[in-house]
Amino acid sequence: MTDGPDTVNSIVRRARRVQTERMKFARSLLLLSLVAACAPLSIYYRPGVSVARLDTDRTACEVSSLRDAPVANQIRENPPIFVPGRQVCVPNGACTTYPGYWRSGGFYTVDVNSGLRARLMDQCMGRKGYQPVTIPRCESAVAQAVPPGATKVLPKIDEKSCAVMNRDGTWQIVTTR
Repeated sequence: MTDGPDTVNSIVRRARRVQTERMKFARSLLLLSLVAACAPLSIYYRPGVSVARLDTDRTACEVSSLRDAPVANQIRENPPIFVPGRQVCVPNGACTTYPGYWRSGGFYTVDVNSGLRARLMDQCMGRKGYQPVTIPRCESAVAQAVPPGATKVLPKIDEKSCAVMNRDGTWQIVTTR
């Protein structure tokens, strides 16, 4: 009884698999949040421009690129998975054969315009004089030494520039000497 496909053991096995998937998801979420805490600041940059103007220009370009390359989600399917049959025998010699079967590979969604939309966004911001830059995070000693604040005007940056991320989502660009 405990070896059949619809028995207590198979239910317990499925429950463990669900729990394992939840634990994997939780671990992935934790890892993602740790990586995000150390991730560099990626922004469009033009020295001397106010952050408010940057936000306005970025929003205008996002709207324009979304209009020209709207979200075009497609539902796709992973290939099905074949689970081979098996034979289960009990100590008295009686055997039962369970046939193989196909299991769904799962579905996922893809926005086929996301790459085009990103290129349109870069082109739009480029026409406005911005270029994409990535500024590394400041080391903790630098971040703690800087008075709290947020960048209001984009400063000149160089290889000694770094970014401090504030809890409210704002950031501060610092150039160490």
